[in-house]
Amino acid sequence: MAGPSKSLVLDPALQRYYELNTNRYKYWRWNSRHAWISFIYMAVIPGALTWAAYKTEGKYELRGKRKEDTISEW
Repeated sequence: MAGPSKSLVLDPALQRYYELNTNRYKYWRWNSRHAWISFIYMAVIPGALTWAAYKTEGKYELRGKRKEDTISEW
């Protein structure tokens, strides 16, 4: 009795979605929207995180603090 069911009916919409997802590379094209999203993820976000890291470097010392001490050094 164990085994695949012969009465299993697959949803045609899900089957089309799975097929499209596996063949996505065939239908994908560069356009202005994709270029902007790629630019933001590859340049703007890492740049902003780098800037914030350099701006706050050495400002916060979390180790060796007591309850009443402030976190910021300057």
